Amino acid sequence: MSANPDAYRKPLERALEHSSEWLASIPTRPVAPQATADEIAAALAAPLSEHPADPADVVDELARIAGPGLMAMASGKFFGWVVGGTLPAAMAADWLVTAWDQNTGMRYATPATAAIEQAAGERILDLLGLPSGSDVGFTTGGTMANFVGLAAGRQNVLDRVGWNLNADGLTGAPRVTVLAGRERHASVDLALRYLGLGLPLAVDADREGRIIPAALAEAMRTVTGPSIVCLQAGNLHSGAFDPMRESVAIAHEHGAWVHVDGAFGLWAAASPLYRTHLDGLGTADSWATDAHKTLNVPYDCGIAVVANPNPVRAALGVQTSYLINADHGPGDPFDKVPELSRRARGVPVWAALQSLGRSGVVQLVERLAANARALADGLSRLPGVEVLNDVVFTQVSLAFGDDENTRRVTKNLIDSGSVWMSGSRWQDRDILRISVSNWSTDAADVAESISAVERAMAQ
Repeated sequence: MSANPDAYRKPLERALEHSSEWLASIPTRPVAPQATADEIAAALAAPLSEHPADPADVVDELARIAGPGLMAMASGKFFGWVVGGTLPAAMAADWLVTAWDQNTGMRYATPATAAIEQAAGERILDLLGLPSGSDVGFTTGGTMANFVGLAAGRQNVLDRVGWNLNADGLTGAPRVTVLAGRERHASVDLALRYLGLGLPLAVDADREGRIIPAALAEAMRTVTGPSIVCLQAGNLHSGAFDPMRESVAIAHEHGAWVHVDGAFGLWAAASPLYRTHLDGLGTADSWATDAHKTLNVPYDCGIAVVANPNPVRAALGVQTSYLINADHGPGDPFDKVPELSRRARGVPVWAALQSLGRSGVVQLVERLAANARALADGLSRLPGVEVLNDVVFTQVSLAFGDDENTRRVTKNLIDSGSVWMSGSRWQDRDILRISVSNWSTDAADVAESISAVERAMAQ
């Protein structure tokens, strides 16, 4: 017998009420959490009850305890790390995904969600100018999207030298040399560790963090055996893009697989204003991005794209007697990501794209970049503020004199709670880094954020 639908009604109503209250509070609440993890843990420290509790009461208790420890990441004044908000259609679609409870692995078993994800993937290829017919998989985030692309690359380059990776593993295999710019994101190194490939050979980058093609060519000449080159669409500190066409051509000339880490910057390819930074993007072999950054869908949702489906399906796919595998082109969702069991992450992506339309995606990307430019312009007019990067997309890096003063201003700003910008270190300097990633950030948020920095400097 199926569960009584009425069993869900009251807890869902309470969840809707608490969610609505949370969203309504974001414009006026402090951005910073008002309780620490230890304080929240103490509130949860009671032993597990011997008896069941009313589900609606559980939802109430959860909202009450968690509230003070929540960061207002959906605020238009949150610029920490590279964290987007959530578009309304994407949030609502994610609720449906939970209610539908589909284990989105097989087209045969979950045709609705598999088809929706396929449609979302096709739209992504079209918007970003990536090769039609590429495999698109929906992962937990950017790290695992990088993992997918690099796993496909490892499979491909070892296949080409006659090594059966799936049968024989890496032990005794020809060494795969991975090359990446010195200013690559740590998630690339993490994915390479997962894959047993070790740290990449670091290639020199310019002052904005862009890989230098001549340095890549020189490094490639020292490599023997199979190789992979990792490029970057959007430097974490400057937002700059590696020169794609020239770098990909150099890598391909030496037989390397080319993977592009574009956690937030890949979406620049959707905009006529910014896609020139990514000329030649579609000539690479695989790409990775985070949909919960620039596209503003709920966590967790990375997107991995591989131009040639064969190596990614060989690396990640599975054939067993109890699974009914797709026998035609699109393949099964579990052929393209590391998990057999997962939620339908691509459904909120489809909803986000459907709600925005092509022009809305372009406007979203360009608005984020325009807000970054407005923040940089406004802050640069404050005495003692130095903008360290060319603001070419959504990232702004600032210094306030020496490292000690920069750390002081950063702490004052975070302690104020009104705006959140994260500290970092770049070019041997402590910095305050701004990542504009939220669809809801507007001119008022920009103005208030500039004032908050000014107040932090004055303290």
